[in-house]
Amino acid sequence: MSQMITPDLVVLDADLGSTPADVIRTLSGKVAALGRAEAEGLFASALAREEKTPTGIPGGIAIPHAKTDAVTEPALAMARLGNPVPFGAKDGPADLIFLIAAPAGADQEHLKLLSKLARSLIKKDFTAALRAAASPEEIVALVEGALSDAPKAAPAASTADAGAPAAAASAAPSSAPAAEGPRRIVAVTACPTGIAHTYMSADSLAAAGKEMGVDVQVETQGSAGATPLPADVIANADAVIFAVDVDVRDKERFAGLPYIQSPVKRGIDEPKEMIEEALAAAKDPNARRVRATGSSSSSDADTAGESVGAKLKRALLTGVSYMIPFVAGGGLLIALGFLLGGFDITKFADTIVVKNNLFSLPTEFGDHALGPLGAYLGAVLFKIGALSMSFLVPALAGYIAYALADRPGIAPGFVVGAVAGFMGAGFLGGIVGGLLAGYTASWLGQRPAPRWLRGLMPVVIIPLVASIVASGLMFVVLGGPIAWLTTALNNWLTGMSGAAAIVLGIVLGLMMCFDLGGPVNKVAYSFAAAGLSAGTADNHGPYLIMAAVMGAGMVPPLGMALATVLRPKLFTAAEHENGKAAWLLGASFISEGAIPFAAADPLRVIPASMLGGAVTGALSMAFAAGSRAPHGGVFVFFAFDNFLLWILSIAVGAVITGFAVVGLKGAAARKAEVRQAQEAVAV
Repeated sequence: MSQMITPDLVVLDADLGSTPADVIRTLSGKVAALGRAEAEGLFASALAREEKTPTGIPGGIAIPHAKTDAVTEPALAMARLGNPVPFGAKDGPADLIFLIAAPAGADQEHLKLLSKLARSLIKKDFTAALRAAASPEEIVALVEGALSDAPKAAPAASTADAGAPAAAASAAPSSAPAAEGPRRIVAVTACPTGIAHTYMSADSLAAAGKEMGVDVQVETQGSAGATPLPADVIANADAVIFAVDVDVRDKERFAGLPYIQSPVKRGIDEPKEMIEEALAAAKDPNARRVRATGSSSSSDADTAGESVGAKLKRALLTGVSYMIPFVAGGGLLIALGFLLGGFDITKFADTIVVKNNLFSLPTEFGDHALGPLGAYLGAVLFKIGALSMSFLVPALAGYIAYALADRPGIAPGFVVGAVAGFMGAGFLGGIVGGLLAGYTASWLGQRPAPRWLRGLMPVVIIPLVASIVASGLMFVVLGGPIAWLTTALNNWLTGMSGAAAIVLGIVLGLMMCFDLGGPVNKVAYSFAAAGLSAGTADNHGPYLIMAAVMGAGMVPPLGMALATVLRPKLFTAAEHENGKAAWLLGASFISEGAIPFAAADPLRVIPASMLGGAVTGALSMAFAAGSRAPHGGVFVFFAFDNFLLWILSIAVGAVITGFAVVGLKGAAARKAEVRQAQEAVAV
């Protein structure tokens, strides 16, 4: 415990900047200075968690946290700010900041201690002592005391130990007469990291329940483990609260109970309101109820205010996210197959993998293969990659359906995706089929079913009926028209030349650099990767599109790296370190290498990146550069046509981005200097 936080990890009454990113960067540097983490990796992980859900909580407290491979030893870094910084809490900015850094493979004891500290921060006497402490050593002593406290034996004690995932706090139900209505609530709390918010939300709900005279039993599904609520507790409950940012494990245990669901942070900010809403739902015969389909994902996870458009967007992004590993891995394997077996390995691969082996190498293969062994290994790698790529449309459709209907949607989604591929409907068919399967399965899951039939619903009836409906419509009604549209679109895109191709390159370049790995970037990348399978020796269009997308995606990190060299004084020491890493990240086609720069200064970095990316996309198209690999950057040079011209297009785009961001930052710096001079004269 004494090693988890030291005086070197404490900053008192300092001005660390005006944004959460500034504070997180400083504290990440403190952890890294002691050799417990790689600063940039910890910063990026903690900032990504912060951007997903702000970590500010009432009382002027924020708990940014990360569980990542960048951390080698658990650590707590603390800052008491002279100038509070807004971390998203409703009551204003935070002055007490704890950065919780946990290794990806942290042991349970360390995770329990980290979670225990997070729970201590909702205690007013503890935070008051932190604000009154006169030295870092005093802060360390207070934290060690909080970590070493033995759990109390009060009714809320089942939540006091961070390692005890079942939390219970209640006023004796007898204090509230039965006539007052339902007074028994169960709850589940969970967040992506499972260190801080999970347990703080549980404690807040438990404490609020005790104040209100409501029996609240909370199950925490966090990194320290999860002990399910007893079946009799769930059976006797009147309603359930899901304060979660991730899927609820084994949600079918709560089947039939009315429920409310909100982000985990609301359990900290508004626990009484959530309990009141749950009590109201228990009295409402029309309240939403947990379905018996075992659903634990998006179909039941919709928050109250999610629009149809937001739900559709989430489903599409889920499908694309799950699809990309099939495409990226399969595409790289195909590229390696080309390297060893030559581009004409496609003609021999099926025969070679069936009739030959390492002890009986092929005698018939292409002229560009690296001998018999190269031909055999190339055929094996190509075939594995091609089979992986064949899952593109089924995986897309399957996980779109999963996002809408959870597990019961997976089978009908994959089936309709396979039908779409068979019909030639391609990427568009996968999207339409996935949505159709998902909405059908979701609708079926909401139908009331007799208790004796509920067990069969998610594993037999819903997949069967949804498969018949979605795949039947794809065969009979939708497949033909979508296949025609897909063919027409592919012919139009691959037939582009001259100015039209350059315009397409500009559009793709802008999309790749707009949000650096976000939804728009994913749409452009998925469009290019999905089209690779249509590329042939006579149809290079998909290869040209892939090269333009990959090249444009490499520009932002390379441009930022160059900018730190052009005008070093415009960047912080941490950004210089980011710049060094960005050279390799950019060369590998990892656009996220520019995210630290964009997070710190989006109004200058994003436009500069888009400018360079648009130029690179246009030049790549103009040079007719083509890539048969969907990922890898310069390291898959063997899969390119006109590789040197492609590199030139990236270099031009990176130079434009670098000079643009330097110009924009320089102009801003000059304006700041003028303003400061004017203020000094006025004084």
